[in-house]
Formats: sequence, C-alpha cells, structure tokens
Amino acid sequence: MAPYNVLFLCTRNSARSIMAEALLKHWDRGRFSAHSAGSHPAGRVHPLAIETLVRHRVRVDGPRSKSWDEFATPGAPPIHFVFTVCDNAASETCPIWPGKPMTAHWGIQDPAAMTGTEEEQRRAFVRAFRELDARIRVFASLRLDALDRPALQARLDEIGRTRTSATGD
Repeated sequence: MAPYNVLFLCTRNSARSIMAEALLKHWDRGRFSAHSAGSHPAGRVHPLAIETLVRHRVRVDGPRSKSWDEFATPGAPPIHFVFTVCDNAASETCPIWPGKPMTAHWGIQDPAAMTGTEEEQRRAFVRAFRELDARIRVFASLRLDALDRPALQARLDEIGRTRTSATGD
C-alpha cells in the first residue's frame, strides 16, 4: 500500500506543525508521508524549532512555512490524516479535503509565543517537541489496518489528550 499522507496544521506553520512533520518523518517506517501547513503561514520557520529538532537528532530537510491551500488543490496528494496542533487552527474553517481524511486536534502550547529569556523560550520549544514526540510515536505505532474507522478516530482523539511530564532538557 502507498504511504498514508499526514498533514499537520497550525496557524503560522512556523514551529509546532514543522516539528510534527519532522518527527513523523523521523519515526516513519515507510508507512507515512508527512506534511505541514498553516492557515496564515508566517513565511519563515522559527529558528528555535530548527535548533530543537537538530539538538534532538531529528533530521531537518529544508522545511518551509506554507499555506494549507497547497494541499486542497487539484493534483495535491490525497490526505489521509489531518491533525491540528494549535488551538487557532482547530477553530478555523478548514478547506474541504478530498477523500474525507481522518482528523483530530492535538493542541500544543505555542512555544513561539513564549516571552522571556532565551533559555525560557528554548524550554518552551523542548516542551512542545516532547509532547509532539510522545503523540507521534503512539500514532506511528498504530496498526491502522487493524482498526475500523470509529476505533481509529477514538485512538486519534485519545492521542490528542496525551501529555508528557517532561519539562526541559
């Protein structure tokens, strides 16, 4: 079977969704093709998102901040799963995705909104990274072929409630 296309959405597509895309690529075992996008893309990836990924030995392949419109056009890859990783994107009206993908809200606090010292900002990125990493590991381990649609939806929603107690590095 062809890989499942997974789209992580956030408003600005500069931090959380970028990290989620990289993490799914990291944990992928040939089952997924990970993408990220935003409703109002920032046009740049937050430098601390890249720094956090690199520090945790997650490969970074030229991520870019892009609009979710790229994935709702004819010729775009069919999306199988859409996960919102910020509260704003969860409440926005999303495009109509061809094929009716499974969706879930996996809200993560915005590390890019953290004000404070540089070290406090770094800790916020590490917290977001660890929470995303925990959720994506669970998702990547699911036996998708063994779950019917309602059971899979329940698991996706449950993953969105997963928290990690990690608070820093």
